[in-house]
Amino acid sequence: MFHDSENRRKDAKWCIGVISICILIYLGIRHIGNIANAVFWLMGVAKPLWIGCILALVLNAPMSVIESKALRKVYRGKRPLAILLSLLLISGIFIGVAFLVLPELLNAITLLVEIISNGLDQMAALDNSSALAQTPLADFMGKIDWLGLKNQLESWLKEESGALVGRAMGAAGSLVSGVVTFVIGLVFAIYILSGKKKLKTQACRLLRVWLPNRLSETLIHVASVCSGTFKMFIAGQATEAIILGTLCMIGMMILRIPYAPMIGALVGVTALIPIVGAFVGTIVGAVMILTVDPFKAVVFVVFLLILQQVEGNAIYPRVVGSKIKLPAIWVLAAVTIGGNLAGPLGMLLGVPAASAAYALMKEATDLREQRTFQEVKNNESA
Repeated sequence: MFHDSENRRKDAKWCIGVISICILIYLGIRHIGNIANAVFWLMGVAKPLWIGCILALVLNAPMSVIESKALRKVYRGKRPLAILLSLLLISGIFIGVAFLVLPELLNAITLLVEIISNGLDQMAALDNSSALAQTPLADFMGKIDWLGLKNQLESWLKEESGALVGRAMGAAGSLVSGVVTFVIGLVFAIYILSGKKKLKTQACRLLRVWLPNRLSETLIHVASVCSGTFKMFIAGQATEAIILGTLCMIGMMILRIPYAPMIGALVGVTALIPIVGAFVGTIVGAVMILTVDPFKAVVFVVFLLILQQVEGNAIYPRVVGSKIKLPAIWVLAAVTIGGNLAGPLGMLLGVPAASAAYALMKEATDLREQRTFQEVKNNESA
């Protein structure tokens, strides 16, 4: 009798739980707009914190390598020194490439403006005795008011320069706010990295105290798999960027395209940014080469487009997939699906998410196979 009442109590709890979940799902679907607004508001309020968490995940990859290998024999102050070296390494790469590329890019843009202006002057000064007058294009070229085009270009540049000043002043406040947010996030990331073992212990303790034992252990295991996968993904992404930058530099040297080392470094760094980075590297490199040799600029764009296709379909799945132990076909699928769902951010997070899901599914499948085999073995022995 006691056993029957206990079963009825469990069934009642199960029914109440199912009904409650169904009600919550219904309310969530009905008020999905308000929930989305609340989530975005919370993300805006906690923006420095989640930026700090992302920076901590990114910095944790080089920090772990530095701490375990470069500072293996250091016993005091290892963690702060590893954090400092990681910050110097990552910031040094981006700042170094910026100092190499930005001056040349500004010079290239200035030179392009001068070339266009001088070209319009020369076209306006052509007369009937020039060699161009003997070509079939003479009538068409003669109908164009080159001097008027130059004046329109100069007036447009003057108007846009004034507008750009106003936009720059308006963007200055946003830039300062963004820098402050980034600095706060960086400080938060440093705190996370300096006390990551303590934070991990506290989080595991909270989960084990407030959640059922099976659920808490599952969440801890999933978090551990995701953390390790993301760390290996960062390592694979860095390796892939180095390979792409090196191949770009070697190909440019073979094709005798100018600025090969500089543009190779730029392409390697921008390759860390999905989709957007490829276009940035291509456009900046083409503008720089255009001032030296327009034909070589076209050759560079075609070469880099071909190289990016080879890298995206052959190199990236194998290099990144080998680091995170995910087959190349699933890496390509994760990049495609993630990009369609959430753009560049989806491409960045899709691969480690797919790798973590793949590892967890493989573990669950192996465990289920072992249990099935054991049950069959027990039935046969009985």
